[in-house]
Amino acid sequence: MKVIGLIASPRGKDSNTLKLVKAVLAGAEDEGAKTELVDIYTVRIEYCTACGTCYATGECPLLDDFPDIFDRMMNADGIVLGAPNYIDSVPAPMKALFDRMADAIHCQMLTGKFGCSVCTAGGSGEQEVVGYMNRVLTTLGTTAVGGVGVAIGRDPAALGRGEEEARALGKRLAQSIRGEHVYPEQDEIHLQRREYFCQLVKYNKDRFIHEYDWYVQMGWMT
Repeated sequence: MKVIGLIASPRGKDSNTLKLVKAVLAGAEDEGAKTELVDIYTVRIEYCTACGTCYATGECPLLDDFPDIFDRMMNADGIVLGAPNYIDSVPAPMKALFDRMADAIHCQMLTGKFGCSVCTAGGSGEQEVVGYMNRVLTTLGTTAVGGVGVAIGRDPAALGRGEEEARALGKRLAQSIRGEHVYPEQDEIHLQRREYFCQLVKYNKDRFIHEYDWYVQMGWMT
């Protein structure tokens, strides 16, 4: 069982969000998972240019660290997203990562994986950002098992409580990977979304050649 944590904070080792991500990973380790941590600020991810090459070939013409990070996500059973609140959203490097996964969204490539999100904020908006990141996970086909948001500016002691919640979240993530928790509502959403994208790909099969082949190979083409 492998869990990867992706943290996007410019504060490096001093990041409060990093503390939450590490707590989630520690909780997953308590349940037997192997974990790794990737600091998005230490890698290079170019902005998507909407060229559509990935739809046709499965490859991106941009040369950067995105393929390596995406391969790590594909090789993981669980994905943890961590970001501070930047105007009710995530910092630019995390958004750049999300934008590069349009092909993965069309193909629902993260189907069968589980994930969660954590966020810290100075004053407010932490829950909105957690909700946003979890929606990104579900859009990719991942089942979101929960999230932790902490507003430190209102209560500095909240971070300690948040770390405890994050560790419990990590345990739930690992347990979910093992099948100890079920999410029937999300399962239905995943099925509906996959059918939607299947029809989109079928309609554009002359342009989305790689994606059409993906659906055929997965046995999902209807």
